[in-house]
Amino acid sequence: QVQLVESGGGLVQAGGSLRLSCAGSGRTFRGYAMGWFRQAPGKEREFVSAISWSGGNKNYADSVKGRFTISRSNSKNTVDLLMSSLKPEDTAVYYCAAGSYSDYDAEYQYWGQGTQVTVSS
Repeated sequence: QVQLVESGGGLVQAGGSLRLSCAGSGRTFRGYAMGWFRQAPGKEREFVSAISWSGGNKNYADSVKGRFTISRSNSKNTVDLLMSSLKPEDTAVYYCAAGSYSDYDAEYQYWGQGTQVTVSS
């Protein structure tokens, strides 16, 4: 089992920045790719970003490319998502997940509880 806990969400004005963090514990964290997904009210969960277990491969949804940056520290068992130039449409609950490197949520076996990000216009 891998336990994941997100932090860093909050309320920010459009154009601002936030850093989300996800702390992992339990089974070997470094053996898993990590992903960030988000779900806005009334919408399906969508892919945001993923990073391979080594950190050598990264992928972003087109909607966040150039604004969000994913990184990980296997020594600290953490994965971060730096979000810049935030837009109101980025408002959602953000989830981190551990699994196979993919933009498909079914490829991830472990999920955090989510953290709310609200971007005001």
